[in-house]
This record gives sequence, structure tokens and C-alpha cells, in this order.
Amino acid sequence: MARRNREIIHQGRDGWLFLIGGTNGVLLQYRRSLAGWWHLRRWARLIEARAARAQALGIRYVHTIVPEKLSIYDDRTLDLDYDPRLSPARRLARRLDRMGGFVDLVAPLRAARDDGAPLYRRTDSHWTYEGCLVGYRALLRACGAVAPPDIAERPRFPHDGLWDLGDKLPGRPRETVVNWAVHRDASRAYASPLVESYEAAGKAGDLHVGAHVIYRNPSPQADPRTLVLFGDSYAHFAPIMLTSFLAETFREMHFVWSSSIDWGYVERVRPDILMFEMAERFLVRIPSDDFDVAAYEKPGMEKPVRQAETAPLV
Repeated sequence: MARRNREIIHQGRDGWLFLIGGTNGVLLQYRRSLAGWWHLRRWARLIEARAARAQALGIRYVHTIVPEKLSIYDDRTLDLDYDPRLSPARRLARRLDRMGGFVDLVAPLRAARDDGAPLYRRTDSHWTYEGCLVGYRALLRACGAVAPPDIAERPRFPHDGLWDLGDKLPGRPRETVVNWAVHRDASRAYASPLVESYEAAGKAGDLHVGAHVIYRNPSPQADPRTLVLFGDSYAHFAPIMLTSFLAETFREMHFVWSSSIDWGYVERVRPDILMFEMAERFLVRIPSDDFDVAAYEKPGMEKPVRQAETAPLV
């Protein structure tokens, strides 16, 4: 087991941990190959097709990939043989550099990585609120939206915990992170029975694909548009991270945890903005865009899905 842990987790400088293995073969995605070239080409075509379909419905499409820590903090790895310039998110951004709806987060996160607070947790695969704020601001520019003027000044509080990468090491190192209470004006107007059942059982942390919630924001300063987000744990269905920032910005915000878009749902809601967010490591698989939100609405109706969709880490 110790050998397997070493293969999954890289222990870098000053306690920084990096996901390098797992079912998505994270480090392997930083290698140049013909198969990888064709794979990213298929992704680019899918993104372009999504944007065209949304445009035909009168909807603005915004697509982003949240970079791996390897893509941002290569200076905090320790003798790890890889080239961050071959980040799949970075290569995909180069392919789509003329597409206004594709938001490259590698560049702004790398530019901000040495400015102050860490953009990712040391012992976790996820970004911090500071990192999320950088991504949020870049996404708002693509949406033609303006952040609430005090969004970066919301209350903060320390939280000690055992996070996803630390939990996979024998020593199980803990880390105190700084969380933000971003959520203020918006409130949850809908949670699917699936979400409610997990929350009632105290197992909300175990729910991933199929989570479906809607937030509404009555503030007169809120952007009057409706946004639908298909995303993952970097956004979340709880009022945290990217979901909290977007809920505090738009009059109505829908979140569906899925890497595949439910176009029937999009056509029913007819949002002003359709946004897609996904962790870089999940680029290893091309979604089929045949997701059915309604199939997950009832407790116990979760469908078997691929590991890459169910596990926020590996």
C-alpha cells in the first residue's frame, strides 16, 4: 500500500503534495504523444460544437478547465520529471485561443501564484478561495459580468482538516486552510430529492454526480441573468467555492454535477449563460453529452458512472 501511495502522491517541497497517479494517470497526461494530440483535438471539436449549439439557442457558452496543481506550482515539486508546458489544459487553450467563450485559467493562476496566499491547498487537490477568486474573475470577464464590489472582502475563518491528498499518505498530514463565508445575498431555492436525502443522512460529502441545486439572489445589485453551470467539486452544489461566487453574482444560478451536458435541461431553462467547469485531470475522457438530470432527481436513483466522474480526486 505504501508503494501505491507513493505512485499516486508526489511529496514536493515544504509539505506540498501533488496528485500524479490514480485512475486518470495524471502525470502521464503531461507527455507528448500522437494519441494525446488527437484526444485534445476531439475535446476542441466538442467545445466548439457545444458553443455553436448554445448560440443557436441564444445562449452564451463559457467553458473552462481548472488546472492541476502540477500545472501551476511546478516550482514546488521535487525532482519530478515532467514539463508543465505540456499541461493538457494549456495545450487545449492554445487550440482554442480564438474562441471567446473558452477561458484559460492556467495563465492567470500562474501569474498570481507568488503574489500572496496560496492558490491551492498544500495537502489537497483543490484550489483555495484565493485561487477560486482568480478563476471566478476570469470567468466573469467571459460572461460580460461584474463581481459584487465587496466579494473579496467577505468574512474568513480558519479550518483545520485532513484533505484528500494528505488522507492518502501513511502519516495523514493535516492542514489549516482559510475558508471564506462568501454566501450572503443568495439562497438555495431548490435542491433535488437526491441532494436532500444525502444531506439528511449526513452524507453530503459522499454525493457527486447528479447533485442538482438552484440558487436565487434578490439583491438589486445582482446581475439579472440566469446562469446554468455543469461542474464538479471545484464548484460544488453546496454554497462554497465557485458556486458561492456565482450565486452571489447572478439573479439565478443552477448547478448540476456532471461532465456531460443535459441539453434537454438547458432547453427547458433557457439560461442566458451556459457554463462548463471541469478539473484538468478529467480531460482524459470525452463526455457523451447525454446526461439526464431527471434520472438523478429521486433518492436511490443514482446511475453507475465512470470512476472519473464519481471521484473528485483520482
